[in-house]
Amino acid sequence: MASYSSTQVADLLGVSADTVRRWCDEGRLAATKSAGGHRTVSGKELARYLTEQTKAFEPATVFAQSARNRFTGIVTSVQRDKLTAIVEVHAGRNRIVSLMTREAVDELGLKVGDVATAAVKSTSVIIEVPPV
Repeated sequence: MASYSSTQVADLLGVSADTVRRWCDEGRLAATKSAGGHRTVSGKELARYLTEQTKAFEPATVFAQSARNRFTGIVTSVQRDKLTAIVEVHAGRNRIVSLMTREAVDELGLKVGDVATAAVKSTSVIIEVPPV
């Protein structure tokens, strides 16, 4: 079974290693300690913790829709040409890039620094794992 150090958990969750250690000490995240005092979190425990978390941030003004994969973040780039535009949103540790019409970007008034939600609805999702 996979297990992760406090630093690895922190990297995966986008928080500090101190925060992970505090969660372990508070009992929010179960961990085992080595003889040297280093905490290890099992992959199964990390999955349990993540599934029990509240929903990700989403502005109250977003209408309900069927897309379940929604990433709210900050617009970090808007590149326009004559017909299309590329919009980049950073949501937590995730970078989402969308290619859309320039007209759509202009109608939304998107600019760097705005809050935006990327709704992803796809028939193909690729899962990758690091080499063993």
